[in-house]
Amino acid sequence: MRRIWIHLPILFLLLVGTPVLSAQQELYPKKEGIQQPLHWSALPNWMTLDMELRGRTEEQTSLGYVSGKDRLYELTRVWGGVKLHPADWFTGYLQFMDLHALGLPVRDVASNMRDTFDFRQAYIQTGPKFVQFKVGRQELKYGDERVVGISDWTNVSRTFDAALLRIGNDKNYVDLFTSAVVVIAPTSLDKHGAGLTFHGAEGKFTTLIPKTTFGPFVLVHATRGVTSNQGLKGNKIATTFGAYYDTKLPLGFDSSGTGDLQRGSYSNDSIQAGAAIFRGGWAIYKAPWQLHLGGEYDYATGNLLRNPNQYGTYDQQYPSNHDAFGLVDLFGFQNIKQDRLNFSFDPRKNLLAVLQLGSLHLATTNDTVYSSAGTPIFAAPKGGFTSDDIGTEFDASAKYIFHQSFVTNIGVGHFFPGAVMTSAHHGAPLTIAYLQFTYRFKVDK
Repeated sequence: MRRIWIHLPILFLLLVGTPVLSAQQELYPKKEGIQQPLHWSALPNWMTLDMELRGRTEEQTSLGYVSGKDRLYELTRVWGGVKLHPADWFTGYLQFMDLHALGLPVRDVASNMRDTFDFRQAYIQTGPKFVQFKVGRQELKYGDERVVGISDWTNVSRTFDAALLRIGNDKNYVDLFTSAVVVIAPTSLDKHGAGLTFHGAEGKFTTLIPKTTFGPFVLVHATRGVTSNQGLKGNKIATTFGAYYDTKLPLGFDSSGTGDLQRGSYSNDSIQAGAAIFRGGWAIYKAPWQLHLGGEYDYATGNLLRNPNQYGTYDQQYPSNHDAFGLVDLFGFQNIKQDRLNFSFDPRKNLLAVLQLGSLHLATTNDTVYSSAGTPIFAAPKGGFTSDDIGTEFDASAKYIFHQSFVTNIGVGHFFPGAVMTSAHHGAPLTIAYLQFTYRFKVDK
């Protein structure tokens, strides 16, 4: 039975102007704090060094949905980069990474947890101020990163081998790119797959509409070796078109969200899919601790199987999925619906605490349950699931920034499995707790 009680406050928030709490970006994987500026007189004027040191202690219960399989481990991440800027029209950047999962058996180490010394970014950027061309290994992130992002929370953050043309300035621009996502090889050099398979045009406009950021996009994603509803193997070409927005409204109300549609071919089937994210909330600025209340609704289509010639599962592209469906990070943005309430407060300067409650459901009971990586966890039985209830999650987290450059994150999330999970022998409750420290600095002359 759907949890009606969680719909009512979210529906109210969406109706009163679709507001969102002003600290919304705090709830998603954005870098916090600044790079501490350091100086070294021996460096030439055209060189800058940077470093990020991050360690996160995690404890998970019921790892892999196995009751009693608890794991305590440490994720370490070192990034180091050198930037060369001999002229205003030319920049070169090289960044290495070294990532490990300590205390976790190799059989339990996920692909996004470790990568022994490798190159994370390596690009050159050239051109005049309003037309920049960037080619090489680089980050691609747009909007709130729910469609294209770097997945920074994971130990192995995502990058792309890409060629990108940016026209405009920091406030208003259009990006045109062609790329291939970098595939992680933990014990050898990383590389992308065969050919460039991800292309797009993305814009960001901050001055066209007062107090509003608007980001339209068109993306083309090609995938080889898919199987249609009829069991025929072929290729997929999906075109996604939509927009992201973030706007401030009077009286402390804000609104943000993303909506898009997907069309194309899935072997011999036609793609009919789409997704939407709507957030609403209210920031009580004059209240003690700057209280914020927000609601969120997420929807991504699944494959209904009503028309054998149509494929309806939404392709989540390359999102930053951390905390999109709870801190446990079990599920991806495919065949899913979510209602979520957020409550945040600032007990003191540079400290943010967040409480969240989410209710997760299948968009269609005929399709698969998907992981945060977009891969199947388990498929629907013949005739479909008898319920759409995936489960409920409660999360509590906090973030403290010390002296602007030292960031501490702490949190706990618990997932209560619903009928969908228990029916497929994935019914063990899961809990994750973490404590993370991050320090970043840059060195110039």
